[in-house]
Amino acid sequence: MTTATTTTTPQISQTESLQSPTYQAFQILHIGFTIAPILFGLDKFFHIMVDWTQYLAPIFSAIVPAGPFMMVVGVIEVIAGLLVFFKPRIGAYVVVLWLLGIIVNLLLIPGYYDVALRDFGLLLGALALGRLSETFAKE
Repeated sequence: MTTATTTTTPQISQTESLQSPTYQAFQILHIGFTIAPILFGLDKFFHIMVDWTQYLAPIFSAIVPAGPFMMVVGVIEVIAGLLVFFKPRIGAYVVVLWLLGIIVNLLLIPGYYDVALRDFGLLLGALALGRLSETFAKE
């Protein structure tokens, strides 16, 4: 005989949720994955932090010029950051997929494996945001 079990989420007050370490983790990731993609995306146009074209694998730069490609990347990153801000349950997974693409690109460039590993850590953070959004995002 099989019995179905149901779980219910306990109702917690606004003050309790603000003091919850889990909610605080959600907020940290939500803010971080909103600001970082927007800043990185805007910098694709201004090159204040770095010349981003160095991070494009030669196989791709042979197909499309790196400068214009990075501007398209910048627009996508700004949109991803805004999506995380307004719809974190969707935006977090968009960022996960975006970071996966960046990691694959970086693994095609000798000497950038450390950056790929860093981006894998970011991917895990975005995945955690997606999971936490299931509980805390009001969509």
